[in-house]
Amino acid sequence: MINIERLIKSFIELVSIDNPSYGERAMCDFIADRLRCLGITPFEDDTASKIGGAAGNLYAYVEGDLDLPPILLSAHMDTVELSCGKQAVVHDDGRITSDGKTTLGADDLSGVAAILEALTVIKSPGFNIKHRPVEVLFDPAEETYCEGIKHFDFSMIKSKEAYVFDLSESVGYAANEAPSIISFKAEFTGRAAHAGFAPEEGIHAIKAAAAAINQINCGHVGNTTVNIGTITGGSADNIVPERCTVTGEVRSFNSDDAKMRLCEIEAIFRSVAADFSCKLDFTSKTLCDAYYVDPEHPVAQRFYKACDDIGVKATICRTYGGSDNNHFVHHGINGLVVATGMRGCHSSREYINSDDLALTSELILSLILSEV
Repeated sequence: MINIERLIKSFIELVSIDNPSYGERAMCDFIADRLRCLGITPFEDDTASKIGGAAGNLYAYVEGDLDLPPILLSAHMDTVELSCGKQAVVHDDGRITSDGKTTLGADDLSGVAAILEALTVIKSPGFNIKHRPVEVLFDPAEETYCEGIKHFDFSMIKSKEAYVFDLSESVGYAANEAPSIISFKAEFTGRAAHAGFAPEEGIHAIKAAAAAINQINCGHVGNTTVNIGTITGGSADNIVPERCTVTGEVRSFNSDDAKMRLCEIEAIFRSVAADFSCKLDFTSKTLCDAYYVDPEHPVAQRFYKACDDIGVKATICRTYGGSDNNHFVHHGINGLVVATGMRGCHSSREYINSDDLALTSELILSLILSEV
């Protein structure tokens, strides 16, 4: 029932639309128009004004024929940079790439295209198979740690189960577990001095920051990952640097472990700052909370059956990435992050196979038609 030529055409059209985080206006309008053409009435909330963006969260409810609870289907509208001037290239072997100058945007336009195609099928005049009600939600600014979905009014959602099409893996994979992510910033303030005439009068903020970083274990630390991402400071080679800022993140599948590791990192920064007689300003922000969905939960059982229906093996896994599903679960909506077959995401080497795009749409259609 999936029309692969129509699906690829839709994906190519989506890719051609500029969609940076906070700049998804044209993308939101395109999706809304597609929904209206299918007889589905979309609603856009006021998130744009709250995040300083161009578009809000786009929501729609699709009536069903079966007396079953609805399920939520979701994908995000933005793409990491380079997100403007994208052009999809369809190769003879079915692989779809960018022209090499930008990302492709399969993350997450493959999810958007697959959802739209499945909705097109069930709304086709000749379609006469009964299906359950469905909710769809397309959000802005997901790539900036889900900033858009944070402002959505979850009281609008009737579904208790969700499928978020935003995983870079083979079709058939779905993540039921994801970590808490906490970002941090350590700002060292020392004292400037002339590096040639009176270096002893200065307090070297960069050396202090470097000494602290040297004490922090990065990479996998048990159940947790730690990373120092950036270090910036100084103003000129002949000035003892007065300021230095270090940023990083902690991820853990256990929220308490993430917070404990963050406390250890802060203690190191404070101790070293004191040793160097630097002032320290340390701040942190929880970007998303960890979740776990039981692989025996009905949302997973339905996924297993849908995969079986389309002839692919279902595999439940964990992901080290955050997604909208972190927020769904913490609003009482048990969900899985479902793979679309996209690869090489967040780079100009990103690609997806047209067969995987079609399989994803078939999977969505099977979920919509499911009577369990």
